[in-house]
Amino acid sequence: MPRSLLRPLVPLLLCALLAGTAACGGDKDSAASPTSTVERQKLAKTRFVANAGLAAGATYQWIVKPYRAGTFASGADGRRFALIKAGLAGAFTYNRLKAALRNAKGDPTLAKAVAPLTAGIDALKDLPSKLRKGDSTESVVKSFDGAINKVKDAGKGAGAEVTDKVPSAGELAKG
Repeated sequence: MPRSLLRPLVPLLLCALLAGTAACGGDKDSAASPTSTVERQKLAKTRFVANAGLAAGATYQWIVKPYRAGTFASGADGRRFALIKAGLAGAFTYNRLKAALRNAKGDPTLAKAVAPLTAGIDALKDLPSKLRKGDSTESVVKSFDGAINKVKDAGKGAGAEVTDKVPSAGELAKG
């Protein structure tokens, strides 16, 4: 086979080879490692802080701040665009909070602290569409802000302090 025909196939073959070995590896190595549980817990806290921080930043930047500025009020300049961004931010926030809850399960102290918040976060699921439509914005904003504050308090109590990290518009769009 000519070399020019093999060149495009090499990356595909490497990917197939790597995918095959990754699928065969399983979790046996991490279970055998004496520090795997400790490392997993540290990563759980780190991931929790990162995801909760992104959720908090998105909530403040694109939901709370525009609401307080009056941008969601009927007839306000840029209202429609602000509501669309708030809807995206709401969906992003919900997604990151759910990820933070999954991360918290890796750390016993954090898991206990955030367990009572699961129902409150689940209640946020349908609120982004209400934001996009401009329906009852005050109660929606309070719901998001309240959920974020509870997650921050739970994290702080478990030794995983959450600070706001505003995601880019591109990150919002990706979800």
